[in-house]
Amino acid sequence: MAEISIPGVSNKYKTNDYIEALMNKERIPLTREQESLDRYKEQQSAWRGVNQKMSALRDSTKTLYSFENPFNNKIASSSNERAITAEAGRDASLESFKVDVIKEATADRFLSGEIDKNTKVPKGVYTYEIGEKKITFNWKGGKLTDFVTSLNKRGTNNLKASLVGVSNGKSALLIESLKTGDENSLVFKDDALTFALENKIIEKSKKNTEIFASSLSEIEKPIDESTVPNAVIPETEQKGMPPLTKTFVEYDEETGHFTVPPRSGFTLNIPEEYLETASEVFEFSYSTEAVEDLTEELNIKRTTRPELPDVGIATFKTITESVTVENEQSKTSLPEVSDEALIPITNQEDFFVHNKDGSEIKIDTAQLKTDEETGEKTVSVSLKDYPEIESIVVRNRNTGTQINLSQFSTYDEKKNSGYAPVNPSSQAGDAIIKYEGITIRRPNNKIDDVVPHVTLNVKAPTDETATIDISSDKESAKNALIEFVGRYNQVLAEMTILSENKPEVIDELDYLSDSEKEEAQKKLGMFQNDFSLTNGKASLRQIVSANYSWSDTAIITMLNQIGISSRASGSTGGYVQSQMRGYLEIDEKKLDSSLESSMDEIKNLFGYDSNGDLIIDSGIGYAIDKQLTSWTQSGGIIANKNSGIDTKIKASEANIRKLESQLAQKETQLKNKYGQMEGTLNNLNAQSSTIQSFANGGKSQN
Repeated sequence: MAEISIPGVSNKYKTNDYIEALMNKERIPLTREQESLDRYKEQQSAWRGVNQKMSALRDSTKTLYSFENPFNNKIASSSNERAITAEAGRDASLESFKVDVIKEATADRFLSGEIDKNTKVPKGVYTYEIGEKKITFNWKGGKLTDFVTSLNKRGTNNLKASLVGVSNGKSALLIESLKTGDENSLVFKDDALTFALENKIIEKSKKNTEIFASSLSEIEKPIDESTVPNAVIPETEQKGMPPLTKTFVEYDEETGHFTVPPRSGFTLNIPEEYLETASEVFEFSYSTEAVEDLTEELNIKRTTRPELPDVGIATFKTITESVTVENEQSKTSLPEVSDEALIPITNQEDFFVHNKDGSEIKIDTAQLKTDEETGEKTVSVSLKDYPEIESIVVRNRNTGTQINLSQFSTYDEKKNSGYAPVNPSSQAGDAIIKYEGITIRRPNNKIDDVVPHVTLNVKAPTDETATIDISSDKESAKNALIEFVGRYNQVLAEMTILSENKPEVIDELDYLSDSEKEEAQKKLGMFQNDFSLTNGKASLRQIVSANYSWSDTAIITMLNQIGISSRASGSTGGYVQSQMRGYLEIDEKKLDSSLESSMDEIKNLFGYDSNGDLIIDSGIGYAIDKQLTSWTQSGGIIANKNSGIDTKIKASEANIRKLESQLAQKETQLKNKYGQMEGTLNNLNAQSSTIQSFANGGKSQN
C-alpha cells in the first residue's frame, strides 16, 4: 500500500527544497538591497566618525586662540610652600616678590576639663557669639552627646563642638569657632557662660599687668636716625644742635618715673617673652614740663672764640741790608661759626615703634586725651597693630621741655575681657604678613587683595623670607599644543583612510590598536572618489604650513619655528611617506625653548586681531576653526553628506520592505501550488491503493 502524504506536513516529494531553491533565486535583489543598506549605514557611521574627530580638533583649536587660551595662564610658585602658597589669575603680572609670614590667621579653640561621658547638660538658653554672628537656642536638657549634635546643627559654618576621649569614661568638650581673625573671638553668654565656667572651658580673670623697664640699666641710647630706612627728620632740627643722648636721663625709684631732659632720649627693647602673645599690649604714660631753654647757652658757646696773640716779626742784618720776616698765623681746628643763631624747638616730644627690620613708625599722640587729674597722656601699643615691634624709642628734640615718663607695663588684652580660656588650643587672631617690607593684617588665611590677581594662602610662619614667583604656565600651553597636534593627526589619518585604498596608510599608524586597525580596514578607501576629503586634507595642510605675519616686528610667524612640522623629527634625505601625508611631529626641545622665550608670539601665531576691532580674525587656530566649521556645522559638508545618505537609506529600507512583501507573497504562492500538487499526488496514491485492494480481493474469491 502506498504511503499517505499530508500537504504542508510531510516533505515526501521534497517540495520544501524546491520552494527554497526557487526563493533563493527570488531573494537575490533583496540581498543586494540589504548589502546596499549596510554600506550606506557604514558610510554614515564613517562620516559621523570624521565629524567627531573634526569637532574634537575644533575644540582643541578654539582653546588655543580663545579668550581662555593657555598662553595667558599663570602659575605661582613659593620658595616655602609649607608656610605660604599662591594662586595666580590669568591677568596676574609676571613678577617675583618677597613675603614674610609673621603668623597665620587663627580661630578660638577651647578645650574643657575632664567631663564624664554620661554628664547631663542642664536645661537653659545657650548663646554663643563669634564676631557679629550670634548663635542661640533653647536646650531642653539631656545628654552631652545630644547637646553636641544640637549645637553643631545650629552652628554650621560658624561653630563646631566635638568630644575628645581623655580616659575611660571621661571626655573633654572641644568648642571651636570656624571664623578666624581678631574680630571673631568666641564669647559665651547666658547658660552657655555658666556651663563653660563650671566645666573649666573659661575662667574669670583680672587685669594681669606686668611692669618692665624700671631702671636705667634697661634702657639704651636712642637709635641713630641716620640708620633708620626712610627716616623723616623734622625741619626744626638745626645744624649745631647737640645730638640726642641718654646721658642725662634719670629714673626715680620712689615714683617709678623716667625724666628725659631736653635733647635726650632712649631706646627700650621689648622682652622677647612679651612678643609671643598676639593680644599683648604695651602701655606708658607721659607728661611734659617746661624747663630752662638750652638755645641761649648754646648760641653763646658757639659764638665765643679764643683770642690769639700777635704772631710777631724777626729782623736779620746782612752785609749789605737788613731783612724782616713775619711769622705765619697759628692753624687751629676750631669749627666755622655760623652766623645763624639756633632757634628753640618746641612740641617735638616723639615716640616711635622700632621694627625688627630697622624701620620705624611714629606713634600718633596728638589725638590722645589728657587725664585731668594727672595731666598725663596714656600711650597704648598693641602687638596686633605693630606685629614686628622690637623696641620703643623716645626722642625729646625740644630745647626747653622735659618729658616725664611712667614705668612701662604690659598685659594680655584678651585676658582683660573678664574671662580667659583655661585650655586654649588656639586663640582668634589675624594673619600677619609682610609684603615687600609692608606689614599687612587680614582676618583669614586666603588673602586676595594685596597683589592684583594673586591669592596668597597663608599656612604657617616663615623661618626666612619666602619668594613668590609668578610665571607663565608653560606646561599647560605645551599640553594644549600636544593635544592639538594629536587631534590634527587623527583628523588627517581618518580622511586619508577614507580617501585612499592603500593598506600602508593604516600600517603607518603604529599607535593604533589591533581592533582599531581592523575597524580602519573596513573603512579603507570607502570614499576614494569623494574629492571633498582630498580637498579638505589639502586645505588643512596648507593652513598649518602657511606664514602668519601678525606684526611688522613678528619673529615667530610659522608653526615650524616652534618645533611643530611634518619633518620636526629632524630626518633629512630619503622618502618618509608619513611625512609626505602631512602628519605633524613635535621637536620637544625646540618647543620647550620657544615656550620659555616667546609665549606671547606663539599666542599671536594661533590667533590675532589684524584690524583692531578686538575680534580675532587671523592665525592658525582661527583658520583651522573656520575650515572645520564648514564641515561640522549644521548644514555643513558632513551634514549634507549624511543627509544624502539618509535619503538613500530611507529609499533602500522602503525597497527592502517592498521586496520582502513580494517574496512573502511569492513564497505563499509556491507553497500553495506545491501543496495542491502534493494533494493531487496523494489522491492519486489513494485511488491507486484502493484499486489495488479491489484487485487483490477479486483474486481471492476466484
